[in-house]
Amino acid sequence: MAIERLLEVMARLRDPARGCPWDLEQDFRSIAPHTIEEAYEVADAIERDELPDLKDELGDLLFQVVFHARLASERGAFSFDEVVDAICDKLVRRHPHVFGDVSVADAAEQTRAWERMKRDERSARGEQGALDGVPIGLPALTRARKLGSRAADAGFDWPDPGGPRAKIDEELAELDRAVRQPDPRAREAELGDLLFSIVNLARHLRIDPETALRRANDRFARRYRHVELELQRRGQDAAGAPPDVLDRLWAEAKARDP
Repeated sequence: MAIERLLEVMARLRDPARGCPWDLEQDFRSIAPHTIEEAYEVADAIERDELPDLKDELGDLLFQVVFHARLASERGAFSFDEVVDAICDKLVRRHPHVFGDVSVADAAEQTRAWERMKRDERSARGEQGALDGVPIGLPALTRARKLGSRAADAGFDWPDPGGPRAKIDEELAELDRAVRQPDPRAREAELGDLLFSIVNLARHLRIDPETALRRANDRFARRYRHVELELQRRGQDAAGAPPDVLDRLWAEAKARDP
C-alpha cells in the first residue's frame, strides 16, 4: 500500500543511525509551524483551482500527519494506525444517519446534530464552558469566528445581522476616543474589539472572515501591482507620485479588477 511506503520513508528519516540529521532534530513544537504552513498551501492550491498543485500539497500535509504520529510512536504514546482508527471511529459516531438508523431531513439538521454531538464529547472530556476547547493556536480571525459561534449556540447572540452591524459603529466610536488618548494599550484593545465585531457580522452574513480577508489581500496585491507598473512606465515610484495620480491609478486598478 502507498501509505505503508510513506510510513517506511518516515521511519528511515528518523532512524538514529542512518536517518536525516534535520528530521532527527525535530519535535512536535518544531514541526507544528510546518504543519500549519502546509495546511495553508493546500487552501491556496484550492483557491487557485490548481489540482496538480493540490495533489502535491495534500501529500505534504499527509507527511506532516505521519511525522507527528512517528514522534508519538517513538514516545510510546500512539501510532499512525491509532490515529486512523480514532478518526474512523469519530466519523462513524458522528454520522449515525449514515452508519446507523438515525434519519435527518437535510444538511442543516445534520449540522445541528453534529454540533450537539461535539458538545456532548466536550462535556465527556470535562469541558463544561461553552468556549472550552477552542484552540488558542488558531489564526485570530478563525478563532474569533469559532468563539462567536460557540457563544451563539449557547444563546449569546444577536437575532440578525443588524446587531453586530450596530456594534461595529459602537466599537469604531470607542476606537476614535482611544486614539485621542496616550495609552497605546487602550488603542490596541479597542481595535481588537472592532475586529471581533466585524467577525461577528461576517458570521451572521455566513462569510468566512479568513477567506474574505485572504481574497482582499490578493485583490490589494493585484491592484497595487497595476499601480506600480504604471508608475514604472512613467518613470515614477509611489513615494514620489502626487496623491491625485495615485488615486487615479488606484481607481483604474479597481475598475480592471473589481
